[in-house]
Amino acid sequence: MPSLTLAHISDLHIGPLPRPGLRALAGKRVTGFLSWRLKRSKIHRLEVLDVLAKDLAAQKPDHIAVTGDLVNIALPAEFIQAHAFLQRIGAGDQVTVVPGNHDAYVALPWAKAAGLWSEYMTGRHFDGGDNDRPPRDVRDFPFMRRLGGVALIGVSTALPTRPFSAAGELGTDQLQRLDAMLETLGEAGAFRIVLIHHPPFGGGAYKRKSLRDAGALAEIVRKRGCELMLHGHTHMSQLGRMKGPSTSVPVIGVPSASAVSTDHRDPSRYHLYRLSRAERNDGAWTLTVSMRELKPDGSGFAPIGEIVLLGDANPPVLQQCA
Repeated sequence: MPSLTLAHISDLHIGPLPRPGLRALAGKRVTGFLSWRLKRSKIHRLEVLDVLAKDLAAQKPDHIAVTGDLVNIALPAEFIQAHAFLQRIGAGDQVTVVPGNHDAYVALPWAKAAGLWSEYMTGRHFDGGDNDRPPRDVRDFPFMRRLGGVALIGVSTALPTRPFSAAGELGTDQLQRLDAMLETLGEAGAFRIVLIHHPPFGGGAYKRKSLRDAGALAEIVRKRGCELMLHGHTHMSQLGRMKGPSTSVPVIGVPSASAVSTDHRDPSRYHLYRLSRAERNDGAWTLTVSMRELKPDGSGFAPIGEIVLLGDANPPVLQQCA
């Protein structure tokens, strides 16, 4: 496996919010609209995303993973804004996206919502077809993309929920397909990276914001394993582990890409995952996670540290670097 650098961003919450009509605010959207106007618009700033896009371009990662919540209250115009930003940071074969709960804030036709980003979700679906294709709706996950020896596996936890709920769910069908996909890719020796919006374990978020079927997902990971899981949703840097068949699986979360610093949340930050294989016969992998954070004056991003994961250790060694 040649070396690979993967950038990870999440929870873009792209503004400004398009002006909604009264009919558009019926139901759950009205609470989200008020939250945006009173609080969230002061935290999630478009100018931060502008600076982030420039820093990403300067770092020149091989690929970019976006783990959901590109929009805020799922107005149709928001998905168009999000598509424009995705085009700015890369083409469909350079960026992979999975949806988050805000991308399914209310029920919309797939083609007018996250389906607008289909070129960023096109991949193999393990449903008997030979050709890569985009998901047909939120139930048509997971999909898989190969980057040499690396397999990016995109799952969807996005579903419309009642007001004041931000929970997620994969569902039985998606979990069954994920099980088969992880097994097949594991037997092929791929380095499997699962992209998911919600933290994939119990306690990863408040109950009303958590993954409802985290236990079922944990059982699949325990049985099939994977090499890395990346998530967003909590707007904080997080490092956890899940039990795999022989070693633990690193689970890493990243803060909101558009956020300024607050008393309760990290400022905008993104991670660079540099993956390489050892030249010796056992082919052990090394993963270096470099963290870049928005400078206090908002003028750019700066490195704030690294974590090294050594794949030939059991469990993997996590070495914090200054």
